[in-house]
Amino acid sequence: MTESAQVPAVEIRGVHKLYGSLHVLHEVDLVVAPGEVVCLIGPSGSGKSTLLRCINNLEKVQAGIIQVHGALIGYKRVGDDLVETTPRQTAKARQHIGMVFQQFNLFGHLTVLQNLIEAPIRVQGTPSAEAVERAKALLDRVGLADKHADYPAQLSGGQQQRVAIARALCTRPKVMLFDEPTSALDPELVGEVLDVMRDLAKNEMTMLVVTHEMGFARQVADTVVFMDQGRIVEHGPAAQVLDTPQHERTKRFLDRVS
Repeated sequence: MTESAQVPAVEIRGVHKLYGSLHVLHEVDLVVAPGEVVCLIGPSGSGKSTLLRCINNLEKVQAGIIQVHGALIGYKRVGDDLVETTPRQTAKARQHIGMVFQQFNLFGHLTVLQNLIEAPIRVQGTPSAEAVERAKALLDRVGLADKHADYPAQLSGGQQQRVAIARALCTRPKVMLFDEPTSALDPELVGEVLDVMRDLAKNEMTMLVVTHEMGFARQVADTVVFMDQGRIVEHGPAAQVLDTPQHERTKRFLDRVS
C-alpha cells in the first residue's frame, strides 16, 4: 500500500508490559507506515490484544515508547522524562485512534445513530447536525443506513459489529485497531464484517488487526506479525510469513490453523 517517508503511523520501541510478575510483552518493536495494514497472528495469550490496548493507552506500559503519528498517547515529555497526561488530555489524544473490540460494546439504551454521534459531540465538540450527517454516511457505508433508529438488541451480531466499526470511524481516526472483531460472531456473519474491513483497507486506512482469519490476512495485510509468549517472533510481507515462514515456531502455528 502506501510507501512513505512520513512520520510512522505507529511506532513501538522497546515496549514491556507486566501484570505483577507476569511479563506479557517483552521488548516489542514495531513500525507501521501510514496506510499500512498489519495483521497480528499467534496463539491465544501471546500478547496480541494487550499490544493493541497499549497503543491506545488502555493499558500502561512499564518500559518503552509508543507514538501514533509522532505523538505520545497518555504521556508528555517534560525535559528528559515522560509524565502522564490528565484523563482529558489523554482522551483528546486518543480520539485519533479508533478501536473495535471482540464484544461490540454498544450502548444498549441508545439507538444506533445515538451510539455513533456520542463521541464526536461530547469529546470533539462536533456540531450535532454535522455529527448526524457523518454518522448516517458511515452507516450507509457499512450497509446499515436503514438501521439508524434501531437499538442494538434489535440487530444481529454482525450488524452490531458493523455499527461498532462505523462508530469508531465517526471520530475520523488516523489509525484503526481491531481486536479479533469476528471472534464473537456466528460463522455466517463473519464475512459481512470482513467485507467492511476490506473496504477500509482499499481506502488506505492504517489498520492493526488481531485475527485468526488467515484467509483475510492473506488477502488484505501488507505485513503479518507473528507473536508468541509476548514477543514478536517473525514479521514481514504477508505472503512471505504465511507461505514461507522462516521461524520454526511460526511454521508450527500455521500448520495447526491452516
